[in-house]
Amino acid sequence: MHARGVPDPGSQNEEVIDLQAMLADLELLVNTESPSLDVPLLTASASTLASVVARRLGSAPAIIDGPAGPHVHWSGGGTPKVLIVGHHDTVFPAGSCAARPFAIVDGRAMGPGVFDMKAGIVQALHAVASLADRSGVELLITSDEEVGSLTSRDLIEARAIACGSVLVCEPSADGGAVKIARKGTGTFEVVVHGKASHAGLEPEKGVNALVAAAELITHIATFGDLSTATTVTPTVAVAGTVDNVVPAEARVKVDVRVEQPGEKERLEGLFASLVTSVPGATIEVLGGINRPPMPATASATLFPVAVAAAAAAGLGEVRGVGVGGGSDGNFTAARGVPTLDGLGAVGGGAHADHEFVLVDSMVARAQLLAALIDRL
Repeated sequence: MHARGVPDPGSQNEEVIDLQAMLADLELLVNTESPSLDVPLLTASASTLASVVARRLGSAPAIIDGPAGPHVHWSGGGTPKVLIVGHHDTVFPAGSCAARPFAIVDGRAMGPGVFDMKAGIVQALHAVASLADRSGVELLITSDEEVGSLTSRDLIEARAIACGSVLVCEPSADGGAVKIARKGTGTFEVVVHGKASHAGLEPEKGVNALVAAAELITHIATFGDLSTATTVTPTVAVAGTVDNVVPAEARVKVDVRVEQPGEKERLEGLFASLVTSVPGATIEVLGGINRPPMPATASATLFPVAVAAAAAAGLGEVRGVGVGGGSDGNFTAARGVPTLDGLGAVGGGAHADHEFVLVDSMVARAQLLAALIDRL
């Protein structure tokens, strides 16, 4: 395997990693909209992605239907050894590409989902295409990662266990670092049930869910713990209907991130024990921590392989960092499968309108993945 993209004279199947070909595929995928939970658009996206996979890898992938949209799975045959994981859904609503289609501006590829994570998919495809021997390699590109992977988790875990090693092509950390650890993540929703009444004529006959929610928010905000790197952040609150009615319901969403063992259980206990001093108000707690932490031990065997592969291929230093965000790597790590994350694009602005990928990093990034796969 020649990580610089120089073809091996003894190889009949290896392909050179070509930047222009990568950019053409990236433009196609970015301009094919794929908002999470929009099944018709995700179905079209899966079909487009499958055509790119077949063209680059020489065989068609399986399209696996799911209630949140289709997943795309490709296998190079032979005994499974390496699972490459990604997702084709994005956080951007339908119509985003019409307003901001794929473009390259000052060396940056831009467009909805370009960084998180369609460039990572393209790099993975071209990395695998560059290998003379693709046996043992699998790709699984799912449709619901951005909304919790509820319909794909079982499939991801099953293929991860079968393969024994997982490489996640989510975007890199700052400066191109790979992600060797992740926090566990989740969202709690606290629903306060009250009673409506006229705010002017008889407010005393109502039960103000908004007042109760305000009391709870200030309490919930104390649940975090800097000493254990646990963060608990109220993020969205909705209450009431019109300005002259006592609110009968209030909903508060809370983003939660945990790193240390036992923190998940501690927070679950705190949310379950919430009470309010507002007479007549009741509390319902939904959601929870759905992605377990990915500890550094999960990447302990794969990270040194990546470092060695990069050095041998002349690709420079590979850095590893722990991050607060979650991915499907959290699931595979929790099942005891060695997992290395953040092998995707180098850029920034994930989930924002200014999301971008550094074009001049794409070939080297694909070469790093190819060299790592080759060693595994």
